[in-house]
Amino acid sequence: MKEAEVKARAFAMPLTSPAYPPGPYRFVNREFMVITYRTDPDKLRAVLPEPLEMDGPLVKYEFIRMPDSTGFGDYTETGQVIPVKFRGRKGGYTHCMFLNDEPPIAAGRELWGHPKKLANPSLRIEVDTLVGTLDYGPVRVATGTMGYKHKSADLDAVRASLATPNFPHVDGTARIFELVEYNLKDVALKGAWTGPAALSLVPHALAPVAELPVHEIVSSVHLICDLTLGLGRVAYDYLQPSPAKREPALAPATAGAA
Repeated sequence: MKEAEVKARAFAMPLTSPAYPPGPYRFVNREFMVITYRTDPDKLRAVLPEPLEMDGPLVKYEFIRMPDSTGFGDYTETGQVIPVKFRGRKGGYTHCMFLNDEPPIAAGRELWGHPKKLANPSLRIEVDTLVGTLDYGPVRVATGTMGYKHKSADLDAVRASLATPNFPHVDGTARIFELVEYNLKDVALKGAWTGPAALSLVPHALAPVAELPVHEIVSSVHLICDLTLGLGRVAYDYLQPSPAKREPALAPATAGAA
């Protein structure tokens, strides 16, 4: 294999049989249930890396159903996203994510640096209730419930939330220890609803979602949309000695993530 061919194939591992195709990645009928809750601010600060700043003692627990995803297939994901500020800009820091599909786990870790692990999440309708669960092996770690389509949500507010950047190297080349900024693009919001919600988190040694305990449910939203996940950019390089080098100027965000 010639060097040029190695470079052409090196967008993913393994080199001769990549776990996923090159991006960008299009998602059709991607379904979210996001329960925002208030938590212990000291425990939140303990898991949030500098230079990100806490934007209130809040956590968004997300259950995401992805039935039609370019290169990834049909899978479900769940985890915690922390609302943050980065140099005055609002965004979300992906604290943990659990998936039931190998290609997006590999891509999430290799391309964006997402903290993704293999588990068994689900999001489904049970009669009048939207139910999200996370099982790690035989143990039920998280359960989220929400009244199904009780009230239409503010679509403009939902679109604004989808326009905030996320911070989990991103161009398919080898990188080490960086803070990544990425956005969702070409978002087509098909519907959004709100309703009563509850969230239960159970302590687990290897899926420690309960380390950020639920003190109070703040809000909930259920939404369905189409979107494209691009590759993103490096926002902060921890290994560069010069602050000027490790804090490049940020271009304005053009699209968003939930």
